[in-house]
Amino acid sequence: MKNFMEIDYAGADQVAAAFAQAPDIAREELLRAVTEADSLLEREVREATPTAHGLLRAGMFHTEQVSESGVIGVVGSPFNYAEPVELGTRPHFPPIAPLIDWVRVKLGVPEKEARGVAFLVARKIARSGTKGAFMFTKTLKAQEAAVGQIFHAALERIAERIAAAGGSA
Repeated sequence: MKNFMEIDYAGADQVAAAFAQAPDIAREELLRAVTEADSLLEREVREATPTAHGLLRAGMFHTEQVSESGVIGVVGSPFNYAEPVELGTRPHFPPIAPLIDWVRVKLGVPEKEARGVAFLVARKIARSGTKGAFMFTKTLKAQEAAVGQIFHAALERIAERIAAAGGSA
């Protein structure tokens, strides 16, 4: 998915100070927090993702990157159709073949009628586009407090570890 969301939280100044004082401790605890938050968000996005066969759900992943200045976490999907499912689409005429399978699975249409129904669905999409599921957006909003708690706990662990190391590490 090309789009991304950035989580901004109230402890950013404290994190910057921790990086200045004890970068190794800060990186280690933030990696732990980002990994925990990403795992939570991935699980919840997976549950919120609409599905016919479960491929989009099954393809959800999270990954973390550590650099000298911080930790970045990503929750996403390798499938090119994740973005249109998330955001919806403008009117366009979609390919019929994937819709044939979709109408059979989601609408319970018999195989010999599936092509005709798929064509009707494609015409509707050509007129109206599709609505977004907003599974990433809704999940992030719903889990904002939980993610905030994860990072708050990380800041507490950083402070405790710095104090235990005598104020510097």
